[in-house]
Parts: sequence; structure tokens; C-alpha cells
Amino acid sequence: MSAADQEASWGGGGRIAFVAGLNLAIAVAEVIGGLAAGSLSLVSDALHSLTDGVALIVAWVALRLKQRPRTDRHTFGLKRAEVLAAVANAGLLLIVSLYLFQEAWHRLQHPEPIAGPMMAAVASVGLVANGLGVWLLHRGSSENMNFRAAYLHLLSDTISSVAVLVGGLAIAMFKVYWIDPLLTVLIGLYVLKQSIAILWRSLGVFMLAAPPTVPLDQIRTALLGAPGVIAVHHLHLWEVAEHDVHLEGHVVLQDQLLSEADAIRNTLRQLMLDRFQIAHVTLEIEHNAADCASGNEP
Repeated sequence: MSAADQEASWGGGGRIAFVAGLNLAIAVAEVIGGLAAGSLSLVSDALHSLTDGVALIVAWVALRLKQRPRTDRHTFGLKRAEVLAAVANAGLLLIVSLYLFQEAWHRLQHPEPIAGPMMAAVASVGLVANGLGVWLLHRGSSENMNFRAAYLHLLSDTISSVAVLVGGLAIAMFKVYWIDPLLTVLIGLYVLKQSIAILWRSLGVFMLAAPPTVPLDQIRTALLGAPGVIAVHHLHLWEVAEHDVHLEGHVVLQDQLLSEADAIRNTLRQLMLDRFQIAHVTLEIEHNAADCASGNEP
């Protein structure tokens, strides 16, 4: 079975789809329990779970879309759908975090009684369900980007559920109701940090920014250090989607047979793949260095 088939099977996309459904069920249970117990932190954890459930669905959809063949209209396929969805998801996270801060401030000014035992009980259910999701996605988290992102989402949800559980027990035993809005602020800060990171990364892809993990100066140095290369210019590095890096540029060689120049170009492509994991490389061969300006002009 191919890697793509594995991702689409229960061992890949199917597992993400199952955990996404589990996460959405957690969110519904925590909203109901949070409203019944009067716990804002439980509701905030539910909203966090809801947005993570959406993120898991996006990961599942991305696994399906990236297998779609390219067409004459969509020559890169539909890979950027996951980036667009990530921007929408980040926007939702921003709205959620601002809502949590507003509600926490209101609760700090006007404390309300909270049913600590119910809060702890619902949080414990969320903890068990999140723990199950973490266990299901752990195996693939080291092999696949979508699995890793989903795994980290659920791991953070598990930690959040632990915090709410501890808060519920503290309220039940000591009646310290201020812990609830405090936990809400902490969860909101985490959601805000997460949303800004996703938004910044996604906008970088849309703006054709070079991926941060692949320094262009190192690529230029590697190309110039290859046998037969006199100069390089017009280098452009961008991502069609996350981890789908494309490189194009002009390479100046000595005047030689086309077959010899093509052999050098193939060597450079393999160099980019081996050293920088760039599979899509387009290099234009030139023999006149006089037109090669310094820098990286467009």
C-alpha cells in the first residue's frame, strides 16, 4: 500500500476523522456541563476543543485534497486549500480568545457561584477523551505533518483539561471562585498565541515568502559550490503549501554541449533534494555571465 493510501485509510486520514468527531463531542459535552456548572473555564476549554476539532477536520480534508490530480485549471492541484483553511481557523481562534478575555474580565468583576464537583466531573470526561485521542495519533505524529499538528493540538487540550479538573477540585474544596476566570485567561492566552502563529505562517505562504527552514543564502552557496557552476541569479524560493517547496533560478555554466549542461542541472536538482528536501526545482541554464547581476533580482 502506498503512503497516500495509508493516509486515506484508518491508519491515516480515518484516524484523524475519528479523533475529530471525538473532539467535537467533547466540546458539546463541555459546553453543556460548563453552562450547567456556571464554569467559564470549562466553556473556554470547550471552545478550544471546538476549534481544535475544526483543525483536525482541516487536516483530514488536506489529506484528501492533496491526493487530487492537477488539472489544466489548477496546475498545482488543490494544495493551498489547507492554507486558506488555516487562515480561517486562525481567525476563529482570535475571535474565541478575545471572547474569553472579555468574559473572564466580567467574571472577575462579578464573581458567580460555580458547581466545582460538576466542573471537575465534566473536565475528567474531557481528559479521558483527549487522552484517547493523543494515544490514537501518537504513532503517526513522528511520520506525518498533519498527524503531528493534530497530535500537538490534542496534547494541549489534555493539559487544558487537567488544569480545569484541578480548578474544579479547588473550587469544590476551598470555594476559590476566582480560579475559574484565571484559568480562562490562561487558556485564552494560549489560544491567542496559537492563532497568531498559525496566521503568521499561513500569510507567509500566501505572500510567497521563503520557508523559514530553508535559508536562501545556503541554497545559493550550495549551487555556487557545485562543479561547473560559474554564477547563479534570479533565485526564487516559495511554498505552494506547507512543506511543498519550489525553487527556480538561472545557472551560468561554461559554453558546452547540451547533454553535459543537462547532466549538471540534474546534479543540482539532486543536490537540492538531498540537502534541502526541495523536490520541485526549475533551473534555466545560461552561458553568458555578463547578464548575471549580483543579488537576487526578480
